Amino acid sequence: MTDVMADPRDPRPLIGEPLALDLLNTRWAGTPVNDLLSGADGYGIWLSSVGLSGRCAADEAGLAATLKAREVLGAAVQSLGENGELGESARAGLDRVLAHGRIRRTAGPGGAEDRIEVNRPEWLSAWLAVDDFLGLVGQGAHRVRQCAHEACILHFFDASQNGRRRWCRMAVCGNRAKAARHYVKARG
Repeated sequence: MTDVMADPRDPRPLIGEPLALDLLNTRWAGTPVNDLLSGADGYGIWLSSVGLSGRCAADEAGLAATLKAREVLGAAVQSLGENGELGESARAGLDRVLAHGRIRRTAGPGGAEDRIEVNRPEWLSAWLAVDDFLGLVGQGAHRVRQCAHEACILHFFDASQNGRRRWCRMAVCGNRAKAARHYVKARG
C-alpha cells in the first residue's frame, strides 16, 4: 500500500496498513464504535484509500461481500491471538471467501503473470483482503497484532526489526499508556 494515497475524506485514525488489516481498521474506537463501512459511500472512500476504486464498484453487493470478509478476518485475528495459529473455524471462514476467486497464471511477454479472477465482481475486494491476510500470516503470524491500548481496537502488522511494536500509533496510544502509568506513579 506504499504507493497509494489515502482518500482525503477517510476519517480513520490509522490508514495504510496492509489491505487485510486496513479492512479491519474500518472500525475504530468510539461510543458507539465508528464504522466507515456503514454504507456504500464509506465503502467507496475505503476503496479509494486502498487503491481499489478503479477495480471495484462501490455498491451494496461489494459492501456486503467486504463486510463478510471483515467478519472472517476479525475471527482469524482473534484465533491467532488466542492460539498463535489459525484454528479450524477461522481457516474455514477464510476459505469460504477465497472460494469466490482464484489466481490464474498466464504467460505474459515478460514471463509468468498472475491474474486474479473472481466468480462475481463484488467479491474482488473481499478476496484480495483475505489473500493479503494469508500473505501476512506467511510472513509471521505473531506480527499480526491488535494495539495494546485497552481502549483501541485497531490492528497493525509489526514490521519492526525486533518485532516488539505494541501500539497502532506510538504518538497516540503509546503516549496515552505512558501518561496513565506516569499518573498512577505520581499519585502513588
